[in-house]
Amino acid sequence: MVSSNPKSGISGVRLSSVVPARITGDNKEMELTNLDLAMKLHYIKGVYFFESEAVRGLTVYELKAPMFKLLETYYPGSGRIRLSEMGRPFIKCNDGGVRIVEAQCDKTVEEWLAMEDCSLDGCLAYDQVLGPDLGFSPLVFVQFTWFKCGGMAIGLSWAHVLGDAFSASDFINNWGRILSGKGPSKSPGEINSTSSFPGKPFPLEKVSTMGDCWKIDCDCNMQTHSFLCINDPNQTANLLDFETISAVIWKSISKIRGNIESKKVTTCRKNVNKEMPNNGLVFSMVETESSVAKLEIAELARMIANDKVDENYRIEDMLEGIGMGGEGSDSVVYGANLTFLNMEEGDFYGLELKGKKPVFVNYMINGVGSEGLVLVLPGPPQKDGGKGQTVTMVLPEGEIVWVKKEIQKYWNIV
Repeated sequence: MVSSNPKSGISGVRLSSVVPARITGDNKEMELTNLDLAMKLHYIKGVYFFESEAVRGLTVYELKAPMFKLLETYYPGSGRIRLSEMGRPFIKCNDGGVRIVEAQCDKTVEEWLAMEDCSLDGCLAYDQVLGPDLGFSPLVFVQFTWFKCGGMAIGLSWAHVLGDAFSASDFINNWGRILSGKGPSKSPGEINSTSSFPGKPFPLEKVSTMGDCWKIDCDCNMQTHSFLCINDPNQTANLLDFETISAVIWKSISKIRGNIESKKVTTCRKNVNKEMPNNGLVFSMVETESSVAKLEIAELARMIANDKVDENYRIEDMLEGIGMGGEGSDSVVYGANLTFLNMEEGDFYGLELKGKKPVFVNYMINGVGSEGLVLVLPGPPQKDGGKGQTVTMVLPEGEIVWVKKEIQKYWNIV
């Protein structure tokens, strides 16, 4: 649902559905790999902000029309979850539809982006949970929110069971290409894969869920906070990268957690050899016996870059039974360890409307375990040619304020 938070100023919500332009047919089904099912409690939200000249004159029909064509290719996104006779979930490609959300906001784009509470960005992408009626729960929502200045936010809510954040970005970018008359960049082809990962155990945390809802039943409230890291193009010696940003946040969180500091973290990056959509992230683990709070930032960054051990191991054994129902059968990946997701290789500013790119893009993930998650994605282009990253932290509610204070000791940015 769309958040009722009065600070958001969002109203006039309307819902409709879009289905593929042609019937998918052939009784198609998409099998879900064990890794897909390991991600079933996670939900991706992406929000793209456009100024008025990019959307001026566009009607709801013109915004929805490309989705019909897109879903001919991305037909699983229009499907619904079903259970096999053995209780294993799969996607029935029954053209159930993608849900379209229309809303109004009484703020300007500039006013929204100036707000300190960036967690409100989640109000611009529909709050999605699969279940309790899985057979009727859409896997994808697209929300169009008009601001009073004439600008727009396009919010994508994407069930992670369909694919990772790179797949979600690819989906919405191709929608934009069709809207511009260019057609999708490529066809994902038959979406049905299996995975085999030899090696050690996979980093998972067993969690309890809320009945038939694919949602964590957790006493720990998680809070989201985003900030920008801007690199000065004239100072190449101190460029911020994923490893450095992760090192600073890892050290800061460890200081706050004291005796229970996180000596083991999981890093995730894009698998460049995988077709999309898929859950094709490469997971690695970094571990130290030393106190993270006492280590130098440079040493932690070096460990993240060089000492990581790939965790895409014998996942078939570790994930046996995941998503099959029954008590204790569900797990989370993000937040099982403190997790850092490297999204720098994603084309998150590839969505264009009338030749205009978004002025800002933010991504967040719901359903994160109690250890927390940090996303690092490309920041908005700077007028002086500088580049940077948008960093989104999802941490236990009481930690955010203290982590912000710790980070300020390194960067005056939060």
